[in-house]
Amino acid sequence: MKTYRMLKTALTALRRNILRAALTMLGIVIGVAAVIAMMEIGNGSSLAIQRTIASMGANNLLVMPGTAATGGVTYGAGSVMTLTPEDADAILKEAPAVGSVAVVVRARTQVVYGNRNWVPMYIYGTTPAFLSVRDWTDLAEGQAFTDRDVRSASTVCLLGRTVVRELFGAQSPIGKEVRIQNVNVKVIGVLQQKGANMMGMDQDDILLTPWTTIKFRVVGSSVTAVNQSSAAAATSTQTDLPSQLYPSTQQSLYPVPTSTQQADTPQPVRFINVDQILAAARSAPEIPPAITQITRLLRERHRLRGDTPDDFQIRDMTEITKTMTSTTALMTKLLLCVAMISLVVGGVGIMNIMLVSVTERTREIGLRMAVGAEPGDILRQFLTEAVTLCLVGGTVGILLGRGSSYLVSTMLHWPTAASLGAIIAAVVVSASVGIVFGFYPAWKASRLDPIEALRYE
Repeated sequence: MKTYRMLKTALTALRRNILRAALTMLGIVIGVAAVIAMMEIGNGSSLAIQRTIASMGANNLLVMPGTAATGGVTYGAGSVMTLTPEDADAILKEAPAVGSVAVVVRARTQVVYGNRNWVPMYIYGTTPAFLSVRDWTDLAEGQAFTDRDVRSASTVCLLGRTVVRELFGAQSPIGKEVRIQNVNVKVIGVLQQKGANMMGMDQDDILLTPWTTIKFRVVGSSVTAVNQSSAAAATSTQTDLPSQLYPSTQQSLYPVPTSTQQADTPQPVRFINVDQILAAARSAPEIPPAITQITRLLRERHRLRGDTPDDFQIRDMTEITKTMTSTTALMTKLLLCVAMISLVVGGVGIMNIMLVSVTERTREIGLRMAVGAEPGDILRQFLTEAVTLCLVGGTVGILLGRGSSYLVSTMLHWPTAASLGAIIAAVVVSASVGIVFGFYPAWKASRLDPIEALRYE
């Protein structure tokens, strides 16, 4: 009841001069509105940056086969067959920090349509999960291939924007067929444009198809440093030459299938390897646990003893993650600095007006103390007035900040994201500013001598 009377008294005192109270709140209104608007714009920008970097593979882990060595000579990463599709399935099932996994079989060869040809920078045989790993789930046209296409080695593919431009120009490629190593592949989808990655490489110069199609129908081997279409042409030229220089040479009892026949009717093998396994951690902080889990799982699956070196390599995008973290942290610090300046300015304004109010109401304070009011009552009354001013100003500031953020998003098309934490912090900070900057005027009022106060003119 006493608190209610104190609040009623404070509101009555503030209503005596509404214009001055409104001008006093203006500093808090502007400060809180600036905090809310900047925090929401900052959060939206941070999310946009994170999405952009994630689309470049910030959370991706690249698992590559190990290195072969003979007589002290090493042959580089990927020179031994150590990774299988079953390894990818095991990673997805048994590594909790990994969100999605895709296998990759690479190729480097010519893609032909009509009288046009192009050698894409990336020809990947993969699974439908590749689009999820690379945050490429939204297609510009058509649809993605499925796991059923992977199992049946279907001759379907997805094209990047650069490949579409070079082969089809302004035409839509959906439903048309391109030729890869004399294998006709139907285009069923077009990927959304991504642009260049952090290294300046064109991410849209890509062709995706089921990995079984690349492995068994198109190339039948891992990617090499040269254009495989050129290598295939050289091989076919060599096979056209007479293979038997002397009549007495032992002849083969069975006809040797050509490379085209082998590609069309692949023979099942006991061990099927892939060039890479691409995994996506659930979030950037979970990248180290994901690396640990994948390492432990693959060592167990490959039966490696404790002192045996890994027969695989795991690469992460550490530099990109650091860039994202430092950029977000810098933006947050800058916004907090601006917010503190705005709120301090508002708090100084409240202190100034409250000091003026104490001076104007000296006789009122003396009269209240003469009829029995304690110094603590005077202190609480002026503190209540200051906190009320800040809370009302904070409420108006929150509404103004949210409205400003909405207008920025609607009219300027800047990315924004609502921040509940910023709103709660604005309310808490508003009350704190009222207490901190209103305490001295309230304390000064409570220390007045009643007799001197009644004599004040």
